[in-house]
Amino acid sequence: MVQSLNTKSDLVVNATSHLGMTDYGKIMIGDKGFEFYDDRDANNYIQIPWTEVRLVIVSVMFGGRWIPRFAIETKKNGTFSFSARDPKAVLRAVRVYIKADHIVRSLSFFQVIKRAFTRNPSKKSKKYRKNKKS
Repeated sequence: MVQSLNTKSDLVVNATSHLGMTDYGKIMIGDKGFEFYDDRDANNYIQIPWTEVRLVIVSVMFGGRWIPRFAIETKKNGTFSFSARDPKAVLRAVRVYIKADHIVRSLSFFQVIKRAFTRNPSKKSKKYRKNKKS
């Protein structure tokens, strides 16, 4: 049986984990960390302590009316992507334990396209800068 990190649970909500194949389960936010437990398989779970969270990346659409998914980037283990039945409540509960400057918006589709076509010349390769100076 899985032992929870949390001693107190603030919020439990239905959710989906987008790590590999999609898994349906429940997100539990508590005093010690963020946890996802699969409904079907008891051995499929994700536990992220609050000390390991580097960023919470939120995909916002239609001016904040719809939040399709969010991701938690950890210091060591990469990024975990989730979607929840009530994402605004989840993010409000996460904001209690994570500073507001560590919760960021993801880039929109058009921002990604714009970045592909407009590049900063200072970030180009050294070879390009040497040829341009000559």
